[in-house]
Amino acid sequence: MKIIRAEKAGFCFGVKRALDMAERTVVSSSAASLGPLIHNKQVVEKMEKQGVRVVGEVKETQNGDTLIIRSHGVPPDIYQEAQRLQVEVVDATCPFVQKAQRLAAEASKSSQVIVVGDRQHPEVQGILGWAGIKSIAIETLGEAMELPFYEKLSVLAQTTQPAANFHSIVEELRKHTQELKVHNTICNATEERQTVARELAGKVDVMIVVGGKNSANTRKLAGICAEHTKTYLIETADELENNWFEGVETVGLTAGASTPDWIIEEVYNKMSNMENQEMNEIMNMEDWAAEMQSLHRGALVTGTVVKVNHDEVFVDLGWKSEGIISLKELTVSSNVQPSDIVAVGDKIQAVVLRVENEEGNPILSKRRADEFAAADRLKEYAETKQEIQGKVAEVVKGGLIVDVGMRGFVPASQIQPGYVEDLNQFKGQTLRMRVIEFDPSKRRVVLSQKEILQEELAVKKEHLLESLQEGDVISGTVKRLAQFGAFIDLGGVDGLLHVSDIAYTRVKHPSEYVNVGDEVEVQVLKVDKEQGKISLGLKQLKPSPWENALEKYAVGTLVTGKVVRIATFGAFVQLEDGVDALIHISQLSEKRVNKVEDIVKVGDMVQAKVIECKPEEKRVSLSIREAAEEAQATEDAELLASQPEAPQVTIGDAIQTESEE
Repeated sequence: MKIIRAEKAGFCFGVKRALDMAERTVVSSSAASLGPLIHNKQVVEKMEKQGVRVVGEVKETQNGDTLIIRSHGVPPDIYQEAQRLQVEVVDATCPFVQKAQRLAAEASKSSQVIVVGDRQHPEVQGILGWAGIKSIAIETLGEAMELPFYEKLSVLAQTTQPAANFHSIVEELRKHTQELKVHNTICNATEERQTVARELAGKVDVMIVVGGKNSANTRKLAGICAEHTKTYLIETADELENNWFEGVETVGLTAGASTPDWIIEEVYNKMSNMENQEMNEIMNMEDWAAEMQSLHRGALVTGTVVKVNHDEVFVDLGWKSEGIISLKELTVSSNVQPSDIVAVGDKIQAVVLRVENEEGNPILSKRRADEFAAADRLKEYAETKQEIQGKVAEVVKGGLIVDVGMRGFVPASQIQPGYVEDLNQFKGQTLRMRVIEFDPSKRRVVLSQKEILQEELAVKKEHLLESLQEGDVISGTVKRLAQFGAFIDLGGVDGLLHVSDIAYTRVKHPSEYVNVGDEVEVQVLKVDKEQGKISLGLKQLKPSPWENALEKYAVGTLVTGKVVRIATFGAFVQLEDGVDALIHISQLSEKRVNKVEDIVKVGDMVQAKVIECKPEEKRVSLSIREAAEEAQATEDAELLASQPEAPQVTIGDAIQTESEE
């Protein structure tokens, strides 16, 4: 039986984005989602274990909760209620849905708005909320035919709406208005995966569609497939039935946008192993020794490697023909050579898959034997939560495949605390993990490295919180930047360097002073052991510019500075970092000033006289008017001093001059 996976299946961009935002949110605060994050109960249950509770209304949030708006979006009144109740909101609405909301709100100002989609779906209800109370949702062509005539119509689509249904309704709506504006808000990813599923369904005997049965997206996907071939909609691998595949040569596998990769992987593995189910049931770990060299399907045998080529290994079993192990059955790792795993002369164990092929060679699997050997060990690790190490064999959508004796899966959310952007960085690395789920019957192993790292971080954090004192000066690395500050890694524990504590001057963004990866020395300002928070300062390690301001800016001193802010009552001039002085509007000119901008503008360099300096109040007052008057007085004095003296004339000289005349 050949299994063909759809090229486009599983989480769409909007769903993955919402889950990533939720996981990042719950790391730093308690969180609640308004309704299930996605229409997949397995994922919702998993998120609840991570700390994301589901609430039906904003008022159900608890003190300190961050409210996560799911990818479907909500009407505007939800945001208003959250603001009224002072509940912090993380908006994970899918960007495609946000676009539809904006278009609906704009269209409602001048026309009747119609949304084509499931009127009970939260996405459609949210769009209707933005479009106003007069907006209408319709689902079928029949409903469109019953609509009255409108002067102007604007039509939008639910993002998961089948394109054919939307276009047929649009054509009908043209008969019901003089002016029709069409907004095709169907998500490209949805349309693309529906097209891929439709094409695949036309090529296979059976289609398996995986996803939540309450998901409109998944139901539509199943409906499209059912038009072309026999189709089964399931939520998990447990629902697969052997009789579905009797006499079937090709099976197609696709999944809805709310289906995680680990569920798809589980379904694929179970279908792949259905042929070998009988073999797996035959094997009994306690009877291995008795079955060692009995060549029958499912037997465990021991042999010597006699030949290794680029895609196969030949094993001497003492049988009439050598056993063959393909690369796929040699190891769980991909992109490796057989010579990386075994060498000529190695003694290995393998499971018999077929007693003879067309050439008479037994077909073996070393990978299956390794899995049997690892089963008891993994079961113990799952029960005891003991640490296990495994090498990353490959990177798949949604996580990592690791070799722990059998194919283990580490979801992206379980690799390390925080969001992981590039999974490829872990390829080939050896991870420290804990088995969080093990089902030998399904050959399913799910592991987490994050659990171990989080526990170690908790210990480090507790130790650091106990040992740190206010006033301590410590070194750290800038981990990430936010508008309000920088998070500093103090050795596994983050402290917050708020923008107000970076410099004495006004800081618009921390990137003006620090960047991610910078090593910085900071002072501990506050340690909140109950909340587990550490406040840090950078400017506190430098002397305050106000300490010697009284000497530098004594009354009567002429200073030069840059105009940095304008207010109705005056202009603020920066004399140095952290010291801004005020020139009151009355001190700008000897003439009456109606508007500050008539005299100075932001960016101007000005000279002024200090008329007041109060460092204890962090206040310096300047006067351009007095500086100008003083400059004029100095200029007049210098001009007067530069005039030549008048000649001295005596009385006798004056009389003589008159006589001569």
